[in-house]
Amino acid sequence: MSHNNRYSRAQAALLFSGLVCMLSIPAVAKQGDLKQELKISSVSQSADIKNNQIIFNGPVTIVQGTININADELRAFTPENSTSKRLIATGKPATFSQELDDGNIGTASANEITYDLATTTLTLSGNAKLNQAGSQVTGNRIKYNITAQELIAESTGKGQDRVITIIQPDNFQNESAPKQKLPEIPVNKQIKP
Repeated sequence: MSHNNRYSRAQAALLFSGLVCMLSIPAVAKQGDLKQELKISSVSQSADIKNNQIIFNGPVTIVQGTININADELRAFTPENSTSKRLIATGKPATFSQELDDGNIGTASANEITYDLATTTLTLSGNAKLNQAGSQVTGNRIKYNITAQELIAESTGKGQDRVITIIQPDNFQNESAPKQKLPEIPVNKQIKP
């Protein structure tokens, strides 16, 4: 095995490890996920070693711990004149899900999901959606900086296209969760002085 092939495989492993960070929704993700084995399943893959790019053709499934990503294609590369690694998952839509520490499932979907490892910036483009505990943000484009925890959502600005945010009240309960029973209050009971 040549030095270039070993370097490319190590670099590819680093790119894919960054993939799991790519879709962390603004919440506390399972801490153990990043320590789990990363498995990429695809119909085919090709590597352009000269241009430092690997393409997985799909359907593509990426699993690491509770993280699940599904896409039609996954591209991992370093842009020209840059040291930043970038991952792009595309689909109709590409989807992401991860169990959070509180047991809820966080999800994201878009036609294109891009993650820049250097800036820890996630960009969802085309029919972008973020969901967590019943709350949701939708728009044409959602950009989230994981480190700074800054989110920008944009519409196309055309016609009725708008960014929509739905926030559930603090007492929102999952329909499948058991309902709490209120204490019974005795009726017609006389109070003695």
